[in-house]
Amino acid sequence: MRMTAAHSCLLVIDIQQRLLPAIAEPELVTGNTAVLMRAAQRLSVPVLLSEQYPRGLGPTVEQVAEFVPAGTTVAKEHFSCWSEPAWRERFEGIARDQAVICGMESHVCVMQTALDLLSAGRRVFVVADAVSSRHVDSKARALDRMRDAGAAIVTTEMVVFEWLERAGTAEFKDLSALIK
Repeated sequence: MRMTAAHSCLLVIDIQQRLLPAIAEPELVTGNTAVLMRAAQRLSVPVLLSEQYPRGLGPTVEQVAEFVPAGTTVAKEHFSCWSEPAWRERFEGIARDQAVICGMESHVCVMQTALDLLSAGRRVFVVADAVSSRHVDSKARALDRMRDAGAAIVTTEMVVFEWLERAGTAEFKDLSALIK
């Protein structure tokens, strides 16, 4: 199954200030998430962002927050976004069947959200180079588990070029420059 911009929603999960310093490869996660958010914006892919208990973990990090469209952030207490009524309502209102997921932590909020979305019949794509955990092994096991459950494990470049579908467009010129 291929991702398409017309069927995708980008889910940015819990990339927050107080959590980021403890995460493995934080620059990779924030940098690739920023690329995905810019691509989503350019290609009219809806974005839905979550913040896990923001009073405790702080707001979304600045490197990502600068690309957050107004009204797309949902605070949550459940680990799975799907279990949070306000988030679920927003996601269902977007009416896209492909969930492209990036964020933290891979083995907790990302994985639980992905598993719940799969159970709800959505197609899930987890962006391996835009998710992380405190421990590299936790990320690896989470990616294995999500893949085994039916999620496609993809990279930032795979997402951008599948969303683009072809070269020779103004969008291709703009977004391919982000990948170099």
